[in-house]
Amino acid sequence: MSTPNTHIGYLKIGEIMSCAKDKDIFFLGAGGIMMSSLALLTKKSGFCVRGSDRCRSSLTQKLENSGVNMFYGHSAENLGDNTGVVVYTVAVSPDNPEYCEALSKGIPLISRADYLGYIMTEYKNRIGIAGMHGKSTCTSMCAQIFLDSAKSGRSSEPTIVSGAEYASMDGAYYIGERDNFVFEACEYMDSFLDFNPTVAVLLNAEMEHVDYFKSIDQICESFSRYASLVGQEGTVVYNADDENIVRSVGAVNAKKISFGLVDNADLTATNIQSCEYPMQFDIILHGEHFAHVSLPSHGIHNVYNALAACAAAYSCGIDAEDIARGLGNFKGAKRRMEYKGELCGATVYDDYGHHPTEIGATLRGVKDACDRRLICVFQPHTYSRTAALADKFAEAFEAADKVIFADIYAAREINESGITSKKLAEMIGDKATYGGSFDDIAALLRKTVEQDDLVIIMGAGDIFKLFEKMGL
Repeated sequence: MSTPNTHIGYLKIGEIMSCAKDKDIFFLGAGGIMMSSLALLTKKSGFCVRGSDRCRSSLTQKLENSGVNMFYGHSAENLGDNTGVVVYTVAVSPDNPEYCEALSKGIPLISRADYLGYIMTEYKNRIGIAGMHGKSTCTSMCAQIFLDSAKSGRSSEPTIVSGAEYASMDGAYYIGERDNFVFEACEYMDSFLDFNPTVAVLLNAEMEHVDYFKSIDQICESFSRYASLVGQEGTVVYNADDENIVRSVGAVNAKKISFGLVDNADLTATNIQSCEYPMQFDIILHGEHFAHVSLPSHGIHNVYNALAACAAAYSCGIDAEDIARGLGNFKGAKRRMEYKGELCGATVYDDYGHHPTEIGATLRGVKDACDRRLICVFQPHTYSRTAALADKFAEAFEAADKVIFADIYAAREINESGITSKKLAEMIGDKATYGGSFDDIAALLRKTVEQDDLVIIMGAGDIFKLFEKMGL
């Protein structure tokens, strides 16, 4: 069970933070990608920051190295007498002892999304990347474009908060000046409705987070409300090829820039060489050539991400030369087709994909770009998603030659449907197998892979632990 967002709003949060200027700001679940970034941004703003998480990680170590006092394991005693505010992620349980202690003592509680919405209000252009898939990749593309534009001297350094670590930022955030704030806008639990974008980027929309969203109508309504946050003076950048996104922005009263591969999109791509690496294509804006792009990524889905990043940057005054250079310098976000090494002569990649659409797009993109045997190891994420989308999962691995399933990562859930990874493997057929534990999967891979195979380890849970078992 998740904890709800607070929906306090940036004005009230400003009052709370002003009253807490001499107190500790405590981040509950500080080891998460976004939470660690917010904790460090708060520390750099002059506040005393403390936090907690279940266990140590590279991100909590970064927090400690920056002077954040971390606690491991959750306890009411962690808050201390000088705690002025508790910022929490909705992934924590309502019975979390620190959450309950804050409630009992009347310490102000602010959800992560609400807090991010407050932080961004100090910036002129606030570019929020939303969508069921591709948010972190598109945010990283935007980051590279804005960073390269700053290096050229044609714009100021951006501030960026992403949901994935990115090499050019040496982490998941970057602190720049107050002109451009680029951020990833998560739709889960309607978190993005607490944000204050001036540019709302809508990549795609379909059934996802089925423990919260019960219908596509509910999803479209949420995306429509998010797009409307920009107001009449803002800009909505939207995918003209996604019927749910087109439906969502239809009644929004704002300036709109569409992107896609259809002829009527404001921004589109032609001459796409998707089987090359890097991919080559031309960007067309309002029927005129805008830029040629050499993108070091696989798949048509990344052409869409690049078009969205281009439209967002263009709406903020970034010129074509800097956009093309930034996309050409794109390094790929962490855990998004990230190269990990070699296993018995096979090339191994790590990918965060956990929805059937993401999985299918990534596997097809890789298969189109190289003629190699493709082995995918997948860890499903949450029972609710796996059960609700089981038929789509069974179709998502079509491009793979062999699929190995790890156990479902439960996250915040219990298994009420009876779905298992073994059942998923049976739905796919002979090319799929249930692999068991990470130790068993590592042993199976060593027996299975051949010279020049390409192995992709996919999932949003703790599947990354498999790399240690593989010696990578």
